[in-house]
Amino acid sequence: MSLLLKDRVYTMESATAKRGVYPLHGYKLGLYRLPIKLEDPAEIQSVFDGLKKTFKMDRFADRIYATYTWKEENGPDPDAKGYEEVELNVTVEIVTGEVVDMIYQIFPIEKFGDPQWVQDYRKKADHYAKMVIDTILRNTILADKMAESLVKNEKISQEEALVKLEEMTPLAKIVPNAKPKPKVEAPKGQQAEQVEEAIEVPDGAKPGPIDVEFKSKIKPSAPFKVPENGNAIKTWGRVGADNKIMGVWGDFVAVDFDICIADGACIDACPVNVYEWFETPGNPASEKKPLMAREPDCIFCIACEGVCPPQAIKIFQKKT
Repeated sequence: MSLLLKDRVYTMESATAKRGVYPLHGYKLGLYRLPIKLEDPAEIQSVFDGLKKTFKMDRFADRIYATYTWKEENGPDPDAKGYEEVELNVTVEIVTGEVVDMIYQIFPIEKFGDPQWVQDYRKKADHYAKMVIDTILRNTILADKMAESLVKNEKISQEEALVKLEEMTPLAKIVPNAKPKPKVEAPKGQQAEQVEEAIEVPDGAKPGPIDVEFKSKIKPSAPFKVPENGNAIKTWGRVGADNKIMGVWGDFVAVDFDICIADGACIDACPVNVYEWFETPGNPASEKKPLMAREPDCIFCIACEGVCPPQAIKIFQKKT
């Protein structure tokens, strides 16, 4: 359960919950207020834009709506007699202004066609609504505003405020680049369009799968030489050597290291020991990676590709 809800949410079992206050009259209503301002149209739009690939987003005037959808099935086999499935959803409303209100409602299950076989619908909807709220507060510009509020009101450091915010939003999904991009000032005498955009460092792993067309979409970068055997590993999109933005490594054993979460399944699955652990401190997705140190030994069985949870690996047949 989101700790934010512990002392700020009012839950009412009423068909007309908070009637006249908000246009949400559902069976169950969750409401809490944040002590921050969100009045700048550009900031409001940034919340909408930052999450539109994660949730279904809508906006009307000073309100933003984030909807999460999930599917329920009455059995594991879609071909079985009597099989049914239904899409359910829950919406969080952000009311902006001099304070920010976060609201969600849970409708009766009958709203979705009366699928009475669905188990724990209200419990799941409540959980997903809190996940949406936590995701919004962790990833968007609201995170910066919440941290500033904690620093000011609780007299703590910026670092302590960020830690507290993480503790308050344990259900948050990590959404890279959900905040507005920082403006890059052009040096004196130089046109603004000549200045490259600042490179954003994601808060965690990028969502998979790997883009199989990366070689035509991402610029080649400095290769990495394996100290033990001298193999040169080609890279694309690598920025510097501090491991924050690593891009894709490997010509025919290709791994997007900004997606890789280092669970080690590829190392265990490879029958010819292509991979070995490689320390990557500073990378937001993981502090180590499975380096394709013996890439020329690959036998193209694609076992590693099949077991990678975030689908960060693509094996290309080596040209002869």
